[in-house]
Amino acid sequence: MESLVALCLAARREAAVGAQLCTDDADRLRDQLGALLAVRGGRVLVALLDDEPSGLLLARVVGPGPFTDLVSLDIEAVYVLPAARRRGLGHALLVGATTVADEAGATEMYSSPLPGARGMQRFLARLGFAPAASHRVVTTAALQRKLTHEHGHSGAPGSVRRSGPRGLEDLIARRRQARAARQPVVDEPATPARASGADQGRASITMQVSRAVQSGRPSSSSTTTW
Repeated sequence: MESLVALCLAARREAAVGAQLCTDDADRLRDQLGALLAVRGGRVLVALLDDEPSGLLLARVVGPGPFTDLVSLDIEAVYVLPAARRRGLGHALLVGATTVADEAGATEMYSSPLPGARGMQRFLARLGFAPAASHRVVTTAALQRKLTHEHGHSGAPGSVRRSGPRGLEDLIARRRQARAARQPVVDEPATPARASGADQGRASITMQVSRAVQSGRPSSSSTTTW
């Protein structure tokens, strides 16, 4: 939890409208993150670079509800430390988000970048997120295809790559098979999504779900679910 608090505070300091992002009170922020993890559907993904927390994605699975039968994933924040950028962590976080969406049956993914966050706006637009009122939205399937295409053609040193252009589809297929093979469990923790390819062991994603607060597992672990 302390690493999450540190990442959120770093994002707040960098953002031009940091007060709209989160509080600068570490204790209060810790409680707010705990509340997100305790909410049904709350998800936190943490990107590790050289075993150090370097990025995060906060999201919630939303629906179905009284007014719609659809399920969607609402991405509330995506952030990568400046020193860890251009390493593929942002893409890896979204790969993890598409896996969460796929497992939850979410057909669409929404994001609400802060006003003035031009870099994030461009990043999302390039990945296919289209304007939708104050949000940006993309279908889960379209984002999966776009991420697969970009990973398959990325040759940047140090980027997080899959083992081949169909790596993302293979990952999703394996997760579907594993999910079909086990009995459904309410609020079962998600399995960590780990980066593979040339940089395996350098960057990974850890999914922290609603049982994180109760489990009491150490935040330094990159191989277990919080």
